Amino acid sequence: MNKETFRSDYRALPIEVASYHLQFYLDIIDSANRTEITIVKSAIEIDLKPEFIAAAQQNIDDLFLNGRSDVKLLSVSLNGARILDDEDNILWVAVADGLVFKTNVLFPFLDKTNQSRCKKCKLEIEVQIDPKSNTLLEGLYKSGGMFCTQCEAEGFRGITYFFDRPDILTIYTVRIEANKVQCPVLLSNGNKVECGDVEGDSERHFAVWQDPFPKPCYLFALVAGDLKAKTDSFITCSGKAVSLFIWTPEKDVDQVAHAMSSLKHAMRWDEDMFGREYDLELFNIVAVPDFNMGAMENKSLNVFNSRLVLGTPLSCTDAELDRIQGIIAHEYFHNWTGNRVTCRDWFQLTLKEGLTVYRDQEFTSCRGSRSVKRIQDVLTVRTLQFAEDAGPTAHPIRPDSYLKMDNFYSSTVYRKGAEVVRMYEALLGPAGFRAGMDLYFARHDGQAVTCEAFLEAMQDASGQDLRGLLSWYSRKGTPAVTAELSREVDSEGQVLLCLQLTQSLPADQGGPLLIPFRMALLGPDGLPLPLCLLPPPGVTALPQELGPEAVLRLAESRQQFVFRLPPSSPSPVASLLRGFSAPVRLTVHGQTDEDLLFLLAHDSDAFSRFEAGQQLARQLLLGLYARNLVQPEEADEALVRAEQALAAAFRGLLVSPQLDGQFKALAVSLPARAELQGLIPLCNPLALHHQIAGLARRLAASLRTDWQAIADGQQQEQKYYQEDDVVGGRKALFYLALLGDPAVEADLLERQRHATNMTDELAALTALVGLPLGHSLRDQALSLFLAKWSGHSLVLLKWLSVQALSEQPALLHCPLLQALAQPRCGFSLTNPNSVLALFWSFAQTAEGFHAADGSGYRFLADAVLQVDAVNHQGAARLVKCFSGWRGWDLSRQVLATQQLSRVLSSEGLSANVFEIASKSMC
Repeated sequence: MNKETFRSDYRALPIEVASYHLQFYLDIIDSANRTEITIVKSAIEIDLKPEFIAAAQQNIDDLFLNGRSDVKLLSVSLNGARILDDEDNILWVAVADGLVFKTNVLFPFLDKTNQSRCKKCKLEIEVQIDPKSNTLLEGLYKSGGMFCTQCEAEGFRGITYFFDRPDILTIYTVRIEANKVQCPVLLSNGNKVECGDVEGDSERHFAVWQDPFPKPCYLFALVAGDLKAKTDSFITCSGKAVSLFIWTPEKDVDQVAHAMSSLKHAMRWDEDMFGREYDLELFNIVAVPDFNMGAMENKSLNVFNSRLVLGTPLSCTDAELDRIQGIIAHEYFHNWTGNRVTCRDWFQLTLKEGLTVYRDQEFTSCRGSRSVKRIQDVLTVRTLQFAEDAGPTAHPIRPDSYLKMDNFYSSTVYRKGAEVVRMYEALLGPAGFRAGMDLYFARHDGQAVTCEAFLEAMQDASGQDLRGLLSWYSRKGTPAVTAELSREVDSEGQVLLCLQLTQSLPADQGGPLLIPFRMALLGPDGLPLPLCLLPPPGVTALPQELGPEAVLRLAESRQQFVFRLPPSSPSPVASLLRGFSAPVRLTVHGQTDEDLLFLLAHDSDAFSRFEAGQQLARQLLLGLYARNLVQPEEADEALVRAEQALAAAFRGLLVSPQLDGQFKALAVSLPARAELQGLIPLCNPLALHHQIAGLARRLAASLRTDWQAIADGQQQEQKYYQEDDVVGGRKALFYLALLGDPAVEADLLERQRHATNMTDELAALTALVGLPLGHSLRDQALSLFLAKWSGHSLVLLKWLSVQALSEQPALLHCPLLQALAQPRCGFSLTNPNSVLALFWSFAQTAEGFHAADGSGYRFLADAVLQVDAVNHQGAARLVKCFSGWRGWDLSRQVLATQQLSRVLSSEGLSANVFEIASKSMC
């Protein structure tokens, strides 16, 4: 039975947990069947809250402790009295997903005949679990021979019976006992206060950890295994020394220098930008091979998916090293935005995740190109989050209900949530936003709070009314904003420019939102004009001199903003939604191709400049797609001219000495198919892919001389890290590879063979794997890569992924991928990284996944069911790939829903997959 949880049903518990003691006996030999088991003993000191003591005459609900079917209850003790069995249900009642304890037994004073009894109790529970069989990777499990935990969101219930909810914060003391040889390293949260040999057993040892900061159980962590550490230290702003450790298997210790450097930079940045000093004297990171998420911010013991810790320029691409830097920072930043201040309930998840994504984006921007980072983040929002907003699984950043909370670790909660936080900063400015953050920490340190607490801190610190932002937390879907510009001359002869903004959401989504709309007006030289905003009609006030750029507050369904222009000035070109100041779809009525070409050549805002080029390419591709539906063989002169203009604009960017290579590489990229699909009703994904690929080939041909000059100028000895000429050279090679020139293809193989970094090596391999199956250079490239990296499991994931992502006919592609889904190819069904590399990557293709005969859909549905048998979270990620089916053409809709129906009718389907698949079918 899949039970839905509603935000409106939240009720605070009548108790507080004063302290929590846990004892783990790892790999005990069960004498009955000689197998390894783990025993967990817990002691919960429970106090009734004062407000419930005062109202003791009222009935108080019994206490529910969450559990899981694979947790075997051995005994319960109340205040020292052990109860081996409770067949008469005197103290507790066992239910499917936990234990219900009777409050009138836990707190006898509630019986009015005995008012003098104590208002607190001590509950001790002993359970048996089997970590080695836990393929869900939730709770305590084994990965690569080590014990590790993942408790967010609801994994702790797979360890023992407890209040598995984020609003129960307490002090943890943890004792871990294990075999010395198998687990020489024993780690948990906080400080290690004791360690030594187990008395009477020379083969086992123990360690005791105590975390002085109250935390919810989702932040509990344990790691035990044969690990080695790279060590370093950090001196905080107050002069405190912090010992830093990154733990991995011994063979991988030399792969974590980049991660350690990223951690130290993040620690310093958080002090400088937000005044947040680290609060303990120890910080541990552990790399785990099998991990459902990217990483987990457990207090002082961050557990990471290995692929987001291990990496050098030889084994990781520049993008992957950037991602390691960002995720290391993200988890560290959670120490304050997530740990010290946490969520009252899981519906408030964006409170910690949206805010922390914003913080890691800002950190990464400071570490590299701010403009390029912003564009990359916007692209992620528009390709992934906008698609989620448009599909059947659309939800607000603060959902109203869920079946499985794991399914709401989504692009909406994270990415759109970060954009909502960024809107606070846009409205308040950097100083006002920092003041709000300071107040938020000061008010709520050590508390579990709601999204309203953040908004109230921002309001109170700034004195501004921000209540209009609260609607963003409850609205699903992507708002649409329409802009219309007109030029007027008033009765006094002054030249005015009127900007009318209209916002719209579905009718059932309520009233208008508060949208910060950043804009500028560019003169003929490309420089922003000084903005003079006139007061609204009927308002007596002086015009506002806003400087070269303004953030307008769009708070009504329709608003007009009137600017006074300098005398005799020509009509300016409007630069709108600069920096992507709000996550909306913008349409500008009356904007011409000449306007867009002007912005692409001159706009000082990097995002708006990039977006002008994207809009030109977007219009062209939509036109090509539409023409192909009705006149596939006939040329359209308007489209030909638009394509020539785009090529000329790209050439202007490529030869510009003022632009850096990273920006150029982004600016000459075509819009992603995923973004364009959302703009075409009943889209044929394969036909759209062919139009994008065809345009890319034609741009490659028309700009061949420019691409070749850039590629020839690339410095091959560059090893790291996104140098301008290297980035531009890689984009040039991408386009040159599309030409089908044997000389270029042979050159790519040589570049792969002699590459000094993974970015160049993988770029060459990716281009060659795009050749038809069976092509000799394709086979050589794959064999070369496999031979070089056969002993490196994380790099082999790239070998799998690059093949899964290649656009090959499904009839040939699916059997190839089935052959690759074998241990001999580095694939493991129980490893989430393998599943994503092969199956999720395949679902991003057009030729394979969207094959006209439905074989791609059938292949992925088979994968969903296979993965669901061992890992529910991993299977749910895969089934989300079907959620956009309503936007596909009718024949593909039929084929996709057939596979979704097959998944839903499968016996033993997990709640994770059921929730996504059933919502997709609604």
